[in-house]
Amino acid sequence: MKSKEEVVKEMQLVVEQMRLDDIEENPDCENEFFTCNACGETKSLAGSVQYGAYRLCNDCVLFAEVGFELGQIKTIDDLIDAMEDKRLEADCEFLKQEQKKLEN
Repeated sequence: MKSKEEVVKEMQLVVEQMRLDDIEENPDCENEFFTCNACGETKSLAGSVQYGAYRLCNDCVLFAEVGFELGQIKTIDDLIDAMEDKRLEADCEFLKQEQKKLEN
Protein backbone atom coordinates (compact mmCIF):
# COMPACT_ATOMS: atom_id res chain seq x y z
CA MET A 1 0.00 0.00 0.00
CA LYS A 2 1.27 3.47 -0.90
CA SER A 3 1.93 6.08 1.75
CA LYS A 4 -0.18 9.23 1.83
CA GLU A 5 2.83 11.20 0.55
CA GLU A 6 3.33 8.82 -2.38
CA VAL A 7 -0.33 9.08 -3.35
CA VAL A 8 -0.22 12.90 -3.20
CA LYS A 9 2.99 13.10 -5.28
CA GLU A 10 1.64 10.67 -7.87
CA MET A 11 -1.68 12.52 -8.15
CA GLN A 12 0.08 15.90 -8.40
CA LEU A 13 1.92 14.63 -11.47
CA VAL A 14 -1.25 13.17 -13.02
CA VAL A 15 -3.30 16.32 -12.44
CA GLU A 16 -0.54 18.60 -13.76
CA GLN A 17 -0.25 16.43 -16.87
CA MET A 18 -4.02 16.73 -17.40
CA ARG A 19 -3.65 20.52 -17.29
CA LEU A 20 -0.75 20.45 -19.77
CA ASP A 21 -2.63 18.06 -22.09
CA ASP A 22 -5.68 20.36 -22.09
CA ILE A 23 -3.49 23.35 -23.02
CA GLU A 24 -1.79 21.35 -25.77
CA GLU A 25 -5.17 20.27 -27.22
CA ASN A 26 -6.77 23.69 -26.86
CA PRO A 27 -4.37 26.55 -26.01
CA ASP A 28 -7.32 28.94 -25.49
CA CYS A 29 -8.60 26.93 -22.50
CA GLU A 30 -5.83 28.37 -20.34
CA ASN A 31 -7.50 31.78 -20.72
CA GLU A 32 -11.09 30.58 -20.40
CA PHE A 33 -12.44 30.72 -16.86
CA PHE A 34 -15.28 29.27 -14.81
CA THR A 35 -16.34 29.20 -11.17
CA CYS A 36 -15.22 25.97 -9.54
CA ASN A 37 -18.11 24.13 -7.88
CA ALA A 38 -15.83 22.98 -5.05
CA CYS A 39 -13.71 25.99 -4.00
CA GLY A 40 -15.94 28.70 -5.49
CA GLU A 41 -12.99 30.49 -7.09
CA THR A 42 -12.69 31.63 -10.69
CA LYS A 43 -10.22 29.25 -12.31
CA SER A 44 -8.84 28.30 -15.72
CA LEU A 45 -10.66 25.58 -17.67
CA ALA A 46 -7.26 23.94 -18.31
CA GLY A 47 -7.06 20.78 -16.23
CA SER A 48 -10.59 21.10 -14.90
CA VAL A 49 -12.79 18.00 -14.77
CA GLN A 50 -16.55 17.51 -14.92
CA TYR A 51 -17.73 15.13 -12.18
CA GLY A 52 -21.43 14.61 -12.81
CA ALA A 53 -23.12 17.98 -12.25
CA TYR A 54 -19.94 19.59 -10.86
CA ARG A 55 -16.96 21.14 -12.65
CA LEU A 56 -13.82 21.24 -10.51
CA CYS A 57 -10.70 23.31 -11.10
CA ASN A 58 -7.35 21.59 -11.45
CA ASP A 59 -6.50 22.24 -7.77
CA CYS A 60 -9.75 20.69 -6.56
CA VAL A 61 -9.36 17.74 -8.97
CA LEU A 62 -6.19 17.01 -7.00
CA PHE A 63 -8.12 17.10 -3.70
CA ALA A 64 -10.83 14.85 -5.18
CA GLU A 65 -8.47 12.26 -6.66
CA VAL A 66 -6.29 12.09 -3.54
CA GLY A 67 -9.43 11.79 -1.42
CA PHE A 68 -10.75 8.95 -3.60
CA GLU A 69 -7.39 7.16 -3.65
CA LEU A 70 -6.99 7.38 0.14
CA GLY A 71 -10.62 6.43 0.78
CA GLN A 72 -11.29 9.74 2.55
CA ILE A 73 -14.19 10.53 0.24
CA LYS A 74 -16.55 8.14 -1.52
CA THR A 75 -18.40 10.53 -3.84
CA ILE A 76 -17.80 13.96 -5.30
CA ASP A 77 -20.64 15.20 -3.07
CA ASP A 78 -18.43 14.41 -0.05
CA LEU A 79 -15.79 16.81 -1.41
CA ILE A 80 -18.36 19.48 -2.28
CA ASP A 81 -19.72 19.28 1.29
CA ALA A 82 -16.21 19.40 2.78
CA MET A 83 -15.34 22.48 0.70
CA GLU A 84 -18.41 24.50 1.74
CA ASP A 85 -16.42 26.85 4.01
CA LYS A 86 -13.92 27.51 1.21
CA ARG A 87 -16.74 28.44 -1.21
CA LEU A 88 -18.20 30.77 1.41
CA GLU A 89 -14.82 32.49 1.78
CA ALA A 90 -14.58 32.91 -2.01
CA ASP A 91 -18.11 34.38 -2.13
CA CYS A 92 -17.30 36.83 0.67
CA GLU A 93 -14.07 37.88 -1.05
CA PHE A 94 -15.97 38.47 -4.30
CA LEU A 95 -18.50 40.64 -2.45
CA LYS A 96 -15.72 42.64 -0.81
CA GLN A 97 -14.11 43.29 -4.21
CA GLU A 98 -17.44 44.37 -5.70
CA GLN A 99 -18.03 46.73 -2.77
CA LYS A 100 -14.59 48.29 -3.32
CA LYS A 101 -15.42 48.84 -7.00
CA LEU A 102 -18.64 50.61 -6.04
CA GLU A 103 -16.83 52.86 -3.57
CA ASN A 104 -14.30 54.01 -6.19
